[in-house]
Amino acid sequence: MKEVAETEKYKAPSICPVCGGEYEITSLTCKSCKSELNGRFEGCEYCALDESEKSFLSTFIKCRGNIREVEKELGISYPTVRNRLDNIISRLGYENRRVAQVTEERKIIIKRLEDGEITADEAAEALRSLK
Repeated sequence: MKEVAETEKYKAPSICPVCGGEYEITSLTCKSCKSELNGRFEGCEYCALDESEKSFLSTFIKCRGNIREVEKELGISYPTVRNRLDNIISRLGYENRRVAQVTEERKIIIKRLEDGEITADEAAEALRSLK
């Protein structure tokens, strides 16, 4: 068996290889004095991303969110950049928040139409503009 140097670190898996469930952090160790703390801790929301997703996100941030720059940096097409970004957004759970926000905005538009505050054409245009 290969001996591991004290300074060599492994990436913690986020998914159980046996059942596919999510791991829970239950132990922390001080780098300095090696004292340990046991309990139930949450990891960061980005820890569940795989290495390629983390790398993409780093590039996206380095490019200040400019999709065209990410496209050039990674040598991939605009639709591929958008798809990767959409996948990461979904994996982080943000997609559901946007869907809920759009649903609420639709309700407001329909209520304004029912109350006679806007015309049917205005409501149709407002609904089309929701993304």
